[in-house]
Amino acid sequence: MKNLITILLATILFSFSAEAQSFGQYDDVVKIKTSAICKMCKKRIERDLSLTKGIEKAELNLDNKVVTVAYNAKRTDPEKIKEAISNIGYDADEVVADPKAHDRLPDCCQKDVKPH
Repeated sequence: MKNLITILLATILFSFSAEAQSFGQYDDVVKIKTSAICKMCKKRIERDLSLTKGIEKAELNLDNKVVTVAYNAKRTDPEKIKEAISNIGYDADEVVADPKAHDRLPDCCQKDVKPH
């Protein structure tokens, strides 16, 4: 039992350090809570953000629905990133999803459905 707990704690610490290393090389990083639900949402958000001016990297964690974004502060800022997420069709912290963009999402990705 003690070995199981040790392994579990090591796994958790490793996953956090891997995420920190992944974004550790960037100067400007923001974490934004989204209304994403599934892997399709993850793919859409990460792809669309990667095409957005000033964004260097984006990763969505579906467990907590938080997207971590590395960006160039000379080209964009957290408010513009939240607006970009809203324009994709998802909530971004206090910024509500653009209704038209949200309605264009597949039914399974709309925020009023249960996670699958």
